[in-house]
Amino acid sequence: MSSDEREIFHYLKTWGAEFTGAKEVSRRAGTKQRFHEDPDWAKPLLMAMTERGVLEVDSMGRYRIKPERKKGGKQRWVSPDIEKILKEKGVEVEGAGSEGGLAPDEHYEQL
Repeated sequence: MSSDEREIFHYLKTWGAEFTGAKEVSRRAGTKQRFHEDPDWAKPLLMAMTERGVLEVDSMGRYRIKPERKKGGKQRWVSPDIEKILKEKGVEVEGAGSEGGLAPDEHYEQL
């Protein structure tokens, strides 16, 4: 990743599983001066990172870091109340309560 891509990556990492607009990324990931010189500086980088599989985009054109897919089958959603009851009984539920599922930074450096 280039230094600009790394700035974008670290900014989006602070948002976790939430999507963020390209304009907000341009405003916050770089410096004020850079944003004033070119308000759309991050858009080509965001598209390139999406094509490489580092980021994903939603239907509204907002971006986030692509969560790592867990190997080993289908994940199921468990309500927090059920998760608590199961943990009290000693049952470990995979995927429960995990919002983002981001991989370590090294995984995204290789993409």
